[in-house]
Amino acid sequence: MLLRIENLWVRYGGIIALSGVSIDVPEGETVLLVGANGAGKSSTINAIIGLVPAAQGRIVFDGNDLGRVPCERRARMGIGYSPEGRRVFPTMSVTDNVLAGAFGLGRARQTQALDWLRSVFPLLVERADQPAGQLSGGQQQIVALSRAMASFPKLLLLDEPFLGLAPVWIRQIAEAIGQLRARGTTVLMTEQMARPALKLATSGYVMRGGEVRRGGPVDVIRDLALADEYL
Repeated sequence: MLLRIENLWVRYGGIIALSGVSIDVPEGETVLLVGANGAGKSSTINAIIGLVPAAQGRIVFDGNDLGRVPCERRARMGIGYSPEGRRVFPTMSVTDNVLAGAFGLGRARQTQALDWLRSVFPLLVERADQPAGQLSGGQQQIVALSRAMASFPKLLLLDEPFLGLAPVWIRQIAEAIGQLRARGTTVLMTEQMARPALKLATSGYVMRGGEVRRGGPVDVIRDLALADEYL
């Protein structure tokens, strides 16, 4: 089990965002957290990467308890992160945005990452020198995803990768996530748009009100996820 979350509680002041969430992410699989806005999906991701503290519970990654591990060290341990809303560096070029995700790798590994990502996303070649802030939303999402993939992480966290995108970009990003899975990368993704995400996932969890309502293989959660009115 590459990632295990046990009885996780997260609070923002007096507001309880997560209450007793437990999730398993097996190595090499793509696991989906699905639910409406405010269900607790992003809070779960933020706790894993270290952006918010756990009030209670444990997060264990690759055999290491992350309780006192700072955010920047978690990235060095092999956790990649693509946030909701893209958040590219708007004045930096597309290439420099991608290479920011490979910071700390040797030049040879950076070149290897860039070459591979350009083979996956031709956009990275076509717009290489363009400031990322000038791109469309779908193009920025590709840059943000590439930046998260550039370090060849053991675990890739994707927070709402399809949010607000046109179908053409959803297809491209879904294909890239499929390629990651073929390379053996473990993926934990959140989504409100259940249909494209369920096609990629091997297992998942339906969240509501800061709790896990159901979890299991993707065939087990599919009907429940698609039946909710918010999906």
